[in-house]
Amino acid sequence: MANWTNFYLIRIEFLGFRYHGWQKQEGFKSVHGMVDKTLSFVLNHENFRTLGCGRTDAKVSANDYAFELFAMEELIPEQLLHRLNKNLPSDIRAKKVTTISSDFNIIQNAKRKEYRYHFSSGEKSHPFIAPLIRDFGKQLNVDLMKEAATLFSGTHNFKQYVSKPSKDTVFEREILHSSIELNIELSGSFIPAESYYFKVISRGFMRYQVRLMMAALVDVGRGIWSLEDLSESLSNPDGPQIKHVAPSSGLMLYQIDFE
Repeated sequence: MANWTNFYLIRIEFLGFRYHGWQKQEGFKSVHGMVDKTLSFVLNHENFRTLGCGRTDAKVSANDYAFELFAMEELIPEQLLHRLNKNLPSDIRAKKVTTISSDFNIIQNAKRKEYRYHFSSGEKSHPFIAPLIRDFGKQLNVDLMKEAATLFSGTHNFKQYVSKPSKDTVFEREILHSSIELNIELSGSFIPAESYYFKVISRGFMRYQVRLMMAALVDVGRGIWSLEDLSESLSNPDGPQIKHVAPSSGLMLYQIDFE
């Protein structure tokens, strides 16, 4: 194993619609693979290592993602930022490069993550919004969904809200914030007149957790679930798992904070 001497925290944003998530996977195009390919060109060698702040699902986007670069040479952050953006594809942009110490741990030092799931309902949306806003079709009762979202706040056992957990998975998680807000950030001629996002903040999430939470909220909005049903799913973790997962294309890692 190389004895790395220089360490950098690089923040990026990306549109995930054509990628199979951050993590490298054989036979699939990933954000991680594209980043490493670009760094190989920029540095003119492959004697480096990159480690992301976590996995993302296929088609999930990020307003704020971070990875650590381990290198042998000293790099000038401003120059590296410029060269990355000159060579990265148009759907990935580097935002900031910071020199960090060797004891920084990009996984353990993550203080909190904020996800947003953008959605609309009612009249069919323009196809151009598909990478960012999920159209759920039939008109949803958004007011009831707003009430339901608050039930996730606090510490709960989210056993029903995880896909393929391992024997070591910790199901009890604290949700620092959970709400549904009117979308006023994503704008343009193709954006529906009314769209919303599910905003959820925690120190960490399990596999598919946010998408399963969103699916439960959609069931409330469609009248399939009551508020009591959602509350029961949190108080009775051994009950039936959420039946479906919300599509990934509406999900965005909005912000990550480090200690």
